[in-house]
Amino acid sequence: MDAAVNREATRRDTQEIVQRTRNRVAELLARGASPRETLSQLTSAVEQFAEGRTVASILVLDREGLLRNGASPNLPADYLDKIDRLRPHPGLGTCASAAATGEVTLTPDFQLDDKWAELRHLPLSIGFRGAWSMPIKGADGRVLGTFGTYFRETREPTDAEMRVVADLAPLAAQVIEACAKAR
Repeated sequence: MDAAVNREATRRDTQEIVQRTRNRVAELLARGASPRETLSQLTSAVEQFAEGRTVASILVLDREGLLRNGASPNLPADYLDKIDRLRPHPGLGTCASAAATGEVTLTPDFQLDDKWAELRHLPLSIGFRGAWSMPIKGADGRVLGTFGTYFRETREPTDAEMRVVADLAPLAAQVIEACAKAR
């Protein structure tokens, strides 16, 4: 298949998944679904787009400024317990780094990234080799959480994977901000 045709097909797939997810999130918000259920639609969309090559996770900053699980339906509970309440820090993992810097953080290989020195044993023990994370920013530009994906192989995200997360991150921000207002 010609590269331009392949890019166009990927762009259409991305738009279709994002639109379908937007519609589903709007339905869930309208019926008062829980934040976890609603955010899980976003992680599921990323995993579906990547055809099972990624496991997605959304972490949300709590009132104390610590990262908490927002939606990570395909990560083991004991892993989530071990990363619960991480403080954002530019030199720690991908999600804590993205939350601290407000920038996308890539870790193609946990073994080679010093940001994972303290934590690399956790994802490696469940078969992950790399990850990346995008900050979720509110309407005012403030970081509300992170949208991360894990890989079972050593690699960086594809441009299409990054685009899908970038398109879905504003939806995550809407959900997080709506929940904050409801408190």
